[in-house]
Amino acid sequence: MTQIKIEANELACRNKEWGWHDDPRLTFACGPIATRDLQTSANSPQMTVLVSVKINDGVVMAADSASSFESGMVYQNADKIVNLMEGLPIGAMATGAGGIGNESIDTLMKDLRRRFSGADARHPDWALDPATYTLRDVAIRLRSFLFEEKVKAYSGSVWTRLRICGYSAGRPLAEVWEVLLMGSDSPAPTQVQGEQEFGIRWDGEYEALSRLIFGLGTRFEEAAAKSGLSREQVADLRGKLAPELFELLFVEAMPIQDAVDLARFLVEATISFVKFSVARPKTVGGPIGIAAITKHEGFRWFQRPRELAWEI
Repeated sequence: MTQIKIEANELACRNKEWGWHDDPRLTFACGPIATRDLQTSANSPQMTVLVSVKINDGVVMAADSASSFESGMVYQNADKIVNLMEGLPIGAMATGAGGIGNESIDTLMKDLRRRFSGADARHPDWALDPATYTLRDVAIRLRSFLFEEKVKAYSGSVWTRLRICGYSAGRPLAEVWEVLLMGSDSPAPTQVQGEQEFGIRWDGEYEALSRLIFGLGTRFEEAAAKSGLSREQVADLRGKLAPELFELLFVEAMPIQDAVDLARFLVEATISFVKFSVARPKTVGGPIGIAAITKHEGFRWFQRPRELAWEI
């Protein structure tokens, strides 16, 4: 699969999330949810930006540290990236609601890490076997823990997207999965990038990177419709424009450090876009966290937001 085709599939995913595409069975899985559904929740994913860059040598995870609340308060020191088991090449990051009830998503994922490590005597069957675990099983258990145990016991509504990145035991290439908490529902985990799929994915605040990479903002359909085009004409125009406008920013063989630099640039670009946008709420920002997961080195921090905040 060429990079161009990979990015075309990524564009198809974004089209699906924006409500542009009617086919739910896309080559590059997106997850059965419209971005607008999450954006209308009390804790919108626009409070943040998450970026993952998947290449031959692994996957990079990057995020800002802003956390906003329905009250209008915005804090700048949220932890959004977690190593799901120390010693294993698996990690997760979250956008959307920052917690379930009185428990933060960050703390809950670390509680899950205790189970995976075998340190939770009440759940010995949750311990991961380093020789046989799969990322699919990790995603299924993460959903079970957060949704079946936590959300269902909570009287409120939780809208959160969690991205799980890393390697299954003994596998040569990384995968990326997503778990969605959608109020009172949570569909089965979705593999959004298999071992042979590479590229950039982002969530939360879409606009800046959608314009930068695809050349089309998230309001393209709305703007085209206002000009008098039919839905079919909009789809046809988008299909013609997308291959000409999209900007290729990665190759699968790039070194992991360059993927880290790319992820940092994309998060910084989104933060600056939101900062200077007159109309947008200032709900993206704060120190940036960056981690990379590789086959042999496992989960490694390249930039920890809390340490950066202390330095400042």
